[in-house]
Amino acid sequence: MATLELGLDTFGDVTTDAAGHPLSQAQSIRNLVEQAVLADELGVDFIGVGEHHRADFAVSAPEVVLAGIATRTTRIKLGSAVTVLSSDDPVRVFERFSTVDALSQGRAEVIIGRGSFTESFPLFGLDLADYQQLFEEKIDLFSRLIGNEAVTWEGTVRGSLADQHVYPKLEEGTLRTWVGVGGSPESVVRAAHYGLPLMLAIIGGDPQRFAPYADLYRRALAQFGREELPIGAHSPGYIAVSDEQAREELYPHFKANRDQIGKERGWPPLSRAEYEQEVASGALFVGSPETVAQKIVRTVEGLGLSRFDLKYSNGTMPHEQLMSSIGLYGREVIPRVRELLG
Repeated sequence: MATLELGLDTFGDVTTDAAGHPLSQAQSIRNLVEQAVLADELGVDFIGVGEHHRADFAVSAPEVVLAGIATRTTRIKLGSAVTVLSSDDPVRVFERFSTVDALSQGRAEVIIGRGSFTESFPLFGLDLADYQQLFEEKIDLFSRLIGNEAVTWEGTVRGSLADQHVYPKLEEGTLRTWVGVGGSPESVVRAAHYGLPLMLAIIGGDPQRFAPYADLYRRALAQFGREELPIGAHSPGYIAVSDEQAREELYPHFKANRDQIGKERGWPPLSRAEYEQEVASGALFVGSPETVAQKIVRTVEGLGLSRFDLKYSNGTMPHEQLMSSIGLYGREVIPRVRELLG
């Protein structure tokens, strides 16, 4: 497991101050940059910034935020979590990330996916009825663009390209591109087809239930005649000095965020029992550094992961608590995970 990368993800949640007063979206973005700077200083391998187009998440243009982070950091890899490729233009996505790659001296990555929110479709004048076709054609084009060469492509969702170069060119290699998957076997096979690393979004239930998807991905790679590629996983969590403190501090923020989204999607309110179940054996990586490290190790070993990203932002949870959680992740969890994995 020497190649295991340990990262962080955030959706740029709009947070409150220590007294519970809501911060502006602008201040939440500035705080996010400071969180990334701390992660870089502590040796965290990666930070991913999500894309949303709604009031409770501040980041609608992750590449711009990543560019700001690039100028304040020296080593941490910078990517999205995720880029909603279906409602964007693949050429513009590549151009923006190749610009971040230039600013960061080769540290840019992108995680592309369809996303779990659909606000971007009406915002950009797209029909949700075209959901599947938009993604299939755009991932096909994007998989060609990341090769850093002239592209010829024809489809129905945008204009064709004929031996077209796209700028700025990457200084070297290709743009590392993951495919984010929430549990669709078709998406797993699609990632293997294009020879792109797989990122599993594990946001509920026992992480081990994703083992069949990891196995399917490896079998599909073999059937397509491709070499083994990295598999990563992303899960929400929070770290405090003790298990009890972590559970108590996270619960009100996690519940408020989950219930707001649930109200939009017809889910019942989150109960304390359901929350505790997710902490004990589900997708919430919550507790002391030792507890979280042990759970990461079980997940890494069970799924055969090359990357684990902790989604550290949790609804309205204040910046100071997020910084504390990042601090414990970098100083205690990461070294302990590496120790346990030998």
